[in-house]
Amino acid sequence: MDVLTEGVELSQDDLDLLAQLAKGVTVDRVGRAMDISGRTVRRRLRVICDRIGVATAIEAVAWAARRRLI
Repeated sequence: MDVLTEGVELSQDDLDLLAQLAKGVTVDRVGRAMDISGRTVRRRLRVICDRIGVATAIEAVAWAARRRLI
């Protein structure tokens, strides 16, 4: 299921990735939990940041938290 907020669509996997980062889980551990590489996690994170218009992973987590998505 995808979530549409302010014209931005994020998948449940995207939100799960951001939620894990918000808990302080490392990128590599997030990758292992999602059965993807840390490099893929970083790439997906970059796409998420571009999609929501922020520059960093911290800003992406804050963006999602302010909207109560995570």
